[in-house]
Amino acid sequence: MKLKITALFCGLISFIHAQNKLSGTITNQEKQPLSGVSVTISDLHKGTTTDENGMYSISNLPIGTNKITFSILGYTTQNKALIIQKGDNKLDLILAATEFQMDEVIIATAFHKLQSQNVMKVEHQSMKSLQQKGTATLIEGLATIPGVSQVSTGTSIGKPVIRGLSGNRVLVYSQGVRLENQQFGDEHGLGLNDAGVESVEVIKGPASLLYGSDALGGVLYFNPEKFAKANSFQGDFGQKLFSNTVGSNSTLGLKIASENWKYLVRGTYNIHSDYKITDGNRVTNTRYNEQDFKTAIGYSNAHLSSVFRYNFNQLDLGIPENGIGTQTTSNKTDYPKQGVFNHLLSLNSILFLKNSKLEIDLGFISNDRSEFEDSPTAILHMKLKTFNYDLKYHLPKFGKIESIVGIQGMQQTNKNSGIEFLIPNAATTDFGVFGTTNYEWKTNVIQAGLRFDTRKISSESHGIIGDEGSFEALNKNYTSANAALGYKTNLNENITLRLNVASGFRAPNLAELTSNGVHEGTNRYEIGNSNLKTEQNVQTDLNVEYKNSHFEFFANGFYNHITNYIYSAPSGIIIAQNDVFDYVQNDAKLYGGEFGIHFHPHPIDWLHFESSFETVTGQKQNGDYLPLIPANKWDNSIRAEFNVKKWLKEGFATLNISNTFNQNKIGGFETNSNGYVLVNLGIGGNVQFGKTAFSFNLNGNNLANKSYIAHLSRLKTDGIPNMGRTIILGINFNI
Repeated sequence: MKLKITALFCGLISFIHAQNKLSGTITNQEKQPLSGVSVTISDLHKGTTTDENGMYSISNLPIGTNKITFSILGYTTQNKALIIQKGDNKLDLILAATEFQMDEVIIATAFHKLQSQNVMKVEHQSMKSLQQKGTATLIEGLATIPGVSQVSTGTSIGKPVIRGLSGNRVLVYSQGVRLENQQFGDEHGLGLNDAGVESVEVIKGPASLLYGSDALGGVLYFNPEKFAKANSFQGDFGQKLFSNTVGSNSTLGLKIASENWKYLVRGTYNIHSDYKITDGNRVTNTRYNEQDFKTAIGYSNAHLSSVFRYNFNQLDLGIPENGIGTQTTSNKTDYPKQGVFNHLLSLNSILFLKNSKLEIDLGFISNDRSEFEDSPTAILHMKLKTFNYDLKYHLPKFGKIESIVGIQGMQQTNKNSGIEFLIPNAATTDFGVFGTTNYEWKTNVIQAGLRFDTRKISSESHGIIGDEGSFEALNKNYTSANAALGYKTNLNENITLRLNVASGFRAPNLAELTSNGVHEGTNRYEIGNSNLKTEQNVQTDLNVEYKNSHFEFFANGFYNHITNYIYSAPSGIIIAQNDVFDYVQNDAKLYGGEFGIHFHPHPIDWLHFESSFETVTGQKQNGDYLPLIPANKWDNSIRAEFNVKKWLKEGFATLNISNTFNQNKIGGFETNSNGYVLVNLGIGGNVQFGKTAFSFNLNGNNLANKSYIAHLSRLKTDGIPNMGRTIILGINFNI
């Protein structure tokens, strides 16, 4: 009897899991089955691959419209909005061959379309492709993307710059929630490690429609690594070695998944000593240590998909003050230094309704930042705690019209417990409501949206008013209404045109409103202005792309007008031998773009030539140039792809020549920067020796050992060059 009940129960479970099943066969245009095609449903964090017969099967799907992506290198990606019925569903596909990169689903935009379907041009780069360039840090890798640069302090601290805008004007998303880590500080880096990150998407321009305040300049959206496929276990170990900094980066990840439950865990340890310049000397106290831990648990069924993620990042950063001092390869930081502890928790859920769905994203960030001058006692100790919520309701599809309405909000507190205060104790409350619509017909797409936001900032008084480091109590409210309109069309089979107009805004930050003291590293006394208004911008973007089977060309042009642009200017007063700078406002404009080609000559199928040029100019209303504008850059790469018998797959070899031009269009307190040319080499691939398999990449950066100073380096005022020649070896084993 027990055996019968058990058999009945197992049969019932099998029947339930068999419901709402999708299966089919994927072939090429010659009707040959394609194995290894990735079949992914991103909403469910679920996927599989086709077998040697091109067949696939995914069970336990929600009834209604599901977006399913079919992708494999060398073939055109297809993103299908398929209506799943109860029971068995069939879908066979034919994929067309393509010589260029796979078309990716863009998560940072509202409707999660393929880039080829998207109204907005979004740069998508996998972490694997960035790591193959041999960069030491995440931000160095991002700075290789056209239109993206970095403000750096040595090798340990980097802040992203998108088309000339940085700091609080660029919003960073990780694990589906906005990252808050005191972005106003010039020496406050991202606090993110690239281990456990699948890819990054870059929105270059105002994205306030979806993200609210601080997305005036753009968004960096980091997609976390995927779970293992259903009913499987995966593990990997990676090791990178860096010759210049005598550095090491180790990472270990484990994943396991059943039909409904998914788990992963990853730990990373990163250490570097002082970086070496071309004359053989090391820049004292540019060393740093980093520990990173990520874990996630996910659950999905036919009605719900939910993922909880946690990321802990600890940084011990040396702050270079004495230039070329004591020479050592120790990675133990000296004073002055920073200690940063960052906790990021997120819960991302989707409820599948009859003909619609509700996305709920919740996040909590704790950023504990200390700065030490000459002892273990923190001079500055700031504790920033942020709770974010983001609710999006995808309305039932009406013909070819898709619509989303949503609300977003943030509750944030900043507390000081150090000897000195850089900003006051304060609380910030955000609330926003928005709606957006996407209409698609043939190869045309129109997307439009509206949004309204409020921000309230209240701070506590501190010290004796008038003394350095004192603050008056503040109570401010800011509001902004924004809109976006975009159009995409295929002029013919090969040419795609995109035109977007969008507005954005940024409320002034606490440093701009309340500063009262000498700003670290600038030797100037900064005074905030509590009467600052909200920055508001309107940007127009034009994107043209041409593609055929062997040649690709793109041109991205933009014009960005900013009302009430906030910057610091000298007042003519001197306090304690420091020039006094006030925060003031003026209208400003930025314009420029990115242009490039990708040539894949026939019949040399293994060779690729890529070239890109990027330029941006920033000016105030009176014609003076804005500070921190990156120099023009021309980047050229030759890449060979090959296989060697059965032991080397997906092999590659690259030669990169990066030409950065003189920067003479500078802000009033900057100096001109000379141009420079860097030569970089890379080689790698997947190696198979018997049962032993691993991937590797070997890179040589700045091979000519060129001495140069990047315009956006914060060590430029001291005449300290950037890093000299470095060799990087990376190896990754699957367990």
